[in-house]
Amino acid sequence: MTYKTIIIGTGPAGLTAAIYLARANMEPLVIEGWQPGGQLTTTTEVENFPGFPDGILGSELMSNMRKQAQRFGAKFKTGSVKSVDFSKRPYTLDVEGIGELQADSIIISTGASAKYLGIPGEQENIGRGVSTCATCDGFFFRGKKIIVVGGGDSAMEEAVFLTRFASEVRLVHRRDELRASKIMQDRARANDKIVWSLNRTPLEVAATGMGLQGLKVRNNETGEEELLESDGLFVTIGHTPNTGFLGGQIDTDEQGYIIVKPGTSETNIPGVYACGDVQDRNYRQAITAAGSGCMAALDCERFLESQAHEAVHA
Repeated sequence: MTYKTIIIGTGPAGLTAAIYLARANMEPLVIEGWQPGGQLTTTTEVENFPGFPDGILGSELMSNMRKQAQRFGAKFKTGSVKSVDFSKRPYTLDVEGIGELQADSIIISTGASAKYLGIPGEQENIGRGVSTCATCDGFFFRGKKIIVVGGGDSAMEEAVFLTRFASEVRLVHRRDELRASKIMQDRARANDKIVWSLNRTPLEVAATGMGLQGLKVRNNETGEEELLESDGLFVTIGHTPNTGFLGGQIDTDEQGYIIVKPGTSETNIPGVYACGDVQDRNYRQAITAAGSGCMAALDCERFLESQAHEAVHA
């Protein structure tokens, strides 16, 4: 069987694309990875997605979007896409746990994985004081002390943003020099709420059942260890787009984000589209991901209709 469309990924982008294509009777097949719902399933409460004045659990939001797609006829299969052959249409996917699947068009919405420190206590406290998204979670730390780990532009930007809420933002970096551009460093250093703990190596996230205690670090100059007290920890050391399975067939930028044609979701391969964080290095929000999922669905639908029209008049 050849599907009209296969959507790879089930975050806000992939599920929105599934809703739109299913409503257009395109009968999309959605490939869920081993973590259905994407990064939002690790977020406790989402307060900035329109339509939920009291907020909603990330897992519940994703569950609702999945049910909505199913209601209109989207089909779901669980597996991990190992590789894709874009050399000829229909395109062929090799999916672990399923086998080979074919589709006339493909929407890639595999997201980008936040990089973590890989230290004890970190994974256990994601959503319980540890976050990788200041825009998503900064509001929860109003009047509290926060630590931001990182030395690039993103770390400076998020540290400055978090000063809107926190009483103090401590910026921790492994080296004594920052990677951030001069203008971003100057902006952060000019903010009185930001304090600096440079040349410190994070060792462990300290927490109790009551919440985060802080970050245990080692002073790289003296070798001494200390606990930096904090109510929240924001890890801002970058993201990795989930594009390894594409085997270099899709054009990406130097960081691995898929390049789409301006104003569209089109990749360099006809009938292949990208949406969500896998092609978004700037915003990485649930609402922008959902919007790009809508774009991908509409672009894909137009492509399939044009193909059908050409076949009829061939």
